[in-house]
Amino acid sequence: MKSRKLIVTFGIIALFLSCATNPFTGKKTMALVPNDQLFPTAFAQYDQFLSENKVVKGTKDAEMITRVGQRIAVAAERWLNANGYQGYLNDYKWEYNLVDDKTVNAWCMPGGKIVFYTGILPIAANETGVAAIMGHEVAHALANHGQQRMSAGLLQQGVAIAGNIAIKDEKSRNAFNQYYGIGSTVGVMLPFSRAHETEADRIGLYIMAIAGYNPDEAAELWKRMKANSGGQAPPEFLSTHPSNDTRIANLQKLAPTAKKEAAKFGITSFRE
Repeated sequence: MKSRKLIVTFGIIALFLSCATNPFTGKKTMALVPNDQLFPTAFAQYDQFLSENKVVKGTKDAEMITRVGQRIAVAAERWLNANGYQGYLNDYKWEYNLVDDKTVNAWCMPGGKIVFYTGILPIAANETGVAAIMGHEVAHALANHGQQRMSAGLLQQGVAIAGNIAIKDEKSRNAFNQYYGIGSTVGVMLPFSRAHETEADRIGLYIMAIAGYNPDEAAELWKRMKANSGGQAPPEFLSTHPSNDTRIANLQKLAPTAKKEAAKFGITSFRE
């Protein structure tokens, strides 16, 4: 009993001392791995990834990825500065690369390291579609979602270890491991991930609008994503992402608010 209480006490102290503030929500978030440790690791992994893959340079598409990325980064900084977060991006090292790969994906690592695969460009369809994807991926980094997921994973593992230490009966311990693994994944980790996706959709929509790109295009992008998937997707409650229909509806609902946010920065018309 004493060991269980000790584990819980240390866990509470660790969570209390290891929090960050999400600038877009004002809420405290888990930060068991601080950015001064996370960013250098992410940068090294990014460099290794580039060295092992075919990076596209000097083409119109590659130039577009850089152009859109720079505009999104500037828009993010404008929003952060206007909302009292001057210097928030000081440790970010923005980099934008197009990689020759048929995978339909793009991502942004903690600290601003971005990759677009050529396979996603036909679905993006145009520069505004690229901006919708870029805004979403950058939003993950800005809101420290990678840091939060890593922290949640460590906490999930910590509770599992604590349970195995505290439960002495082997049969009960095996039952705990079985049900905890399923319950913590379906009931906690997957909803946590879906919430991040929804948050990144909202933040990304605001940023792309401030960068001068029409936020209405984000819903159209996801309609194309849905068509490309051919309806092959797991049930939403078993997925790390909201369903395509959920995302489309949310983006359509949020687009007018994103336009109002952009208007605060003098953006009242959008690039074609």
